[in-house]
Amino acid sequence: MSEVTVAPPQYRRFSSVRLGQAPTMTTQASPADLPPYSRRRRDTVSQMPRREPVAHTYQLVSGSKAWAVWKVVSSAKSSKSLPTFYEKETITGTLSLDVDRFESIQAIYVTVTGRIITGAGSSDSYTFLNTSVPIWSKAAAGSKLQGSSTWPFSVPLPKTVSIPTSSGGSKLCPLPETFMERGMMASIQYDLTLRIARGKLRADSTLTTPFGYVPNSKPESPSMLRQLAYEEGCPTIPGPDVDPEGWRILPTVPVTGTLFNSRQLEARCNIAIAKPLCYTRGSVIPCTLTMDSLDVQALDLLATSKAIVVNLRRTVRYYNSPSPLNKSDVLWRELSEDVGRAVWWPSVRGRGDDYIRYLEGEIQLAKDLKPSASIAHFSVSYSVVVCPFDSPGFISSITEPLHSEPVEIATMYARGPKPRSYAPPAYSRTTPRNEEFYATMCGFPATLQ
Repeated sequence: MSEVTVAPPQYRRFSSVRLGQAPTMTTQASPADLPPYSRRRRDTVSQMPRREPVAHTYQLVSGSKAWAVWKVVSSAKSSKSLPTFYEKETITGTLSLDVDRFESIQAIYVTVTGRIITGAGSSDSYTFLNTSVPIWSKAAAGSKLQGSSTWPFSVPLPKTVSIPTSSGGSKLCPLPETFMERGMMASIQYDLTLRIARGKLRADSTLTTPFGYVPNSKPESPSMLRQLAYEEGCPTIPGPDVDPEGWRILPTVPVTGTLFNSRQLEARCNIAIAKPLCYTRGSVIPCTLTMDSLDVQALDLLATSKAIVVNLRRTVRYYNSPSPLNKSDVLWRELSEDVGRAVWWPSVRGRGDDYIRYLEGEIQLAKDLKPSASIAHFSVSYSVVVCPFDSPGFISSITEPLHSEPVEIATMYARGPKPRSYAPPAYSRTTPRNEEFYATMCGFPATLQ
């Protein structure tokens, strides 16, 4: 069988919003008195950025002649990048053949596949998407191919796929984003394949290229008070005391331990994160914190950005069995990594009480975070984790996380004004990165407008 496969690009030591290297070919997102927002502004915020489409060209060569030229049109940054497609897009292109003699070609078709790959073996792959579209067939044409011919093709990408469940039924799952990271055995890979099928005694010819897929997921709109703050450019957003519907107040966590090896410390900490609990990558997770204690020195020591440890944690969960049915019979694997940490600064709403500290904060989200996903035996999930306080002179009596709150990461902004960062420059922090964990196959355009 004559087969040409377009290999993925080499992994990089950094993550970028630019697409990867060119593939090489081898042989094988209310109070009634608030002012309404204009329709025009909302639509502007929620639209996807549109690039001019680019064509990716692949060939089958015999001697010095390219007898098959396959062009695939995509939304990638350049023709030298891997093809990239967004939810609701259709894969289109053309195929040109130039044959000198009658060929025993029986059919030509294009296939789109999506797979969960959890190991190196052939059995460690589960296909959740398999769509084929015919380009030409001898039976329909009534004659053999000869000379030059050109056909267009079009393959629609579904938004969801049906996945079998352990109860014998099925459920619809949104297509997940392409996922490939160094050091991670599990991946989500999409491939586009051109197959030129011949008779039984002759091998088929194929061209295969991986491609990037980006889903359109967005949060619900934030509270009207927060939208008004964003719209008017207020110096801060309303806190839980003013806008209770816009915040999720986490359970009170105890802060206990030893201070300077000389006395016990007891304090209480209340943290709130903005609702809804779904956030667009490239934006922020707004937070507030209130800490009270009778030990003023302890408050001065712990109510600081460096001492407060609130992280965004990502967990990738999967197992090696290719069947999604027998989940109880396999060993689940999990890899968790902190992919963001909150920064904190004194709140402008703070009151003059020596025994209470008020802080505002936010977790800055990297533009290339993978969105939340769950399909068959693979999932990407996130949580905001409150960890023990960390400061010189303080030894916490608790070593485990104090609280974990599940959240979601989306690719698009919610309808309404965009969220903004309020962190003062002196408090901004680059999102911590683990290069091994974040070396991706290609950096997709991070946030859909």
